Amino acid sequence: MDDSNNLLPISLKKKFSKAAFIPKIPHFWSNWSMRSAWMMLAGLFLILFSAWVWFFCRIEPENGMIAILIRKTGDPLPAHQILAEKPGQKGIQLAVLPEGRYFRNPYTWSWRLSRITDIPAGKLGVMVRLYGQDPPAGNIIAGDGQKGIVADVLRPGKYRINPYANTVQLVDAVNIRPGHVGVVVSLVGQDIFQNTAITASGDEFLVTDLQKGTQNRVLDPGTYYLNPFIVNVVEVNLQSQRFEMSGIDAISFLTQDGFDVRVEGTIEFNIIRQEAARLTHRVGDIEDIVQKIILPRARGYSRIEGSKKRAVDFIVGESRQQFENNLEKHLHQTCQVWGIAINSVLIRNIIPPDEIAAVIRDREIAVQEARKYNQQIQQSKSKAELVRQEMLAKQNSARVAADTQKLKAVIEARQRMAVDLVGAERELEVAKIDQQAAEAKAGAIVVEAQAEKDVVHMQNLAEAEVLTERAKAFGGGDNLARYAFQTRLAPRIDTILTSDQPQGLGRSILMTPAKPAGEVKK
Repeated sequence: MDDSNNLLPISLKKKFSKAAFIPKIPHFWSNWSMRSAWMMLAGLFLILFSAWVWFFCRIEPENGMIAILIRKTGDPLPAHQILAEKPGQKGIQLAVLPEGRYFRNPYTWSWRLSRITDIPAGKLGVMVRLYGQDPPAGNIIAGDGQKGIVADVLRPGKYRINPYANTVQLVDAVNIRPGHVGVVVSLVGQDIFQNTAITASGDEFLVTDLQKGTQNRVLDPGTYYLNPFIVNVVEVNLQSQRFEMSGIDAISFLTQDGFDVRVEGTIEFNIIRQEAARLTHRVGDIEDIVQKIILPRARGYSRIEGSKKRAVDFIVGESRQQFENNLEKHLHQTCQVWGIAINSVLIRNIIPPDEIAAVIRDREIAVQEARKYNQQIQQSKSKAELVRQEMLAKQNSARVAADTQKLKAVIEARQRMAVDLVGAERELEVAKIDQQAAEAKAGAIVVEAQAEKDVVHMQNLAEAEVLTERAKAFGGGDNLARYAFQTRLAPRIDTILTSDQPQGLGRSILMTPAKPAGEVKK
């Protein structure tokens, strides 16, 4: 039976079982053509399918990117949902695709590319969840499955976060500098008026970790990544502070005798670490501490103590130092309970009223001078008595010393005489030896001088003989002298402007040597 009939539908086979419309095809040609066609169709389909998959189904997030999947088919989302939280739901999917290569059916899926969340150094990320149940009224921090601010923060780094599910807000990390501490103020928790049973801190101004308010703990210097919607950190300076009591901050008070005295000085203090949280919560910052605690107590003590003394007492050095010491002691005791350590109190200037300052100062100077003179009189009397006693002691000592000195002088004279005698004999022997050595040395010097005289005489004779022979060779001493003169002068002459006359300047150069002795003129 012909295989080509199998390609027709059954209804046509029944109707045209022996119809002449279908030509008969050779068996060999029919098998080859059908197989090739199917192979070509399969290859073409494979190529088209691969191209369709590559260009339309490929998801390839680059480095630093993520892919957000959106499902087109599936169960619709409830009215309150914005993300597909369960498998098979339509809409934006919670999970994201990191860097890589993925393939999804574009009929079922669509996608969008987004950058990953990058938290730089020194920053932190606060995540706000956009999906889930609404949090209870009064809660600002979202719990599990709730919308709102997430308690956990993102430290510096890179995170693959779905921007349709969570938004990230960058804030600065808490940096506590050296010499400072951080006071932690909790922004969430139970209100202290709602549940008074939670009082583990034991302080009416501070709260526990479960309550809202200033906590009874501080942060040491360093960097902390804390959620600013949960806690607020206030940096408190523990270093030594200087407060100048001058100008409007100077202390003024009335003395016992009704004069107005003005005190200027410096108070050095610092906050105690253990009391930093309570102090800042009760009082405030450094300026508040000065104006509300230190300065009022200094003024109060000064006015109370100043009213007990006269104006003159604050000009005298002793009273002034005592006032300064008592003020420092008072401030130390009263500020210690608040958590403030007073390091020093220095009174630089106490200004009395102008109308009495000069009078009091002069009177005090006179009193001091009288006191000084009385002391000098007493010292003079004591010194005179001491001199008298010393003179008596010296007389007794001199008498004993004279007797002792006399005895010592006799003994020393005898000893010195014996020593001098031995020394004189020794010096005599040494002198004799020195005389002999001097005589020998003098003889050697005479011999050496005679030898040097002979050498000089021989050298002079030799030089005279050489000069005599040279003079003979030149025909006389004048010729030798003229030769030496011209030899020295000629190399140093560049130009001579003169004539050839005998009386000219060139006479000394152009003059001919003298004739040898004995030559007769023709």
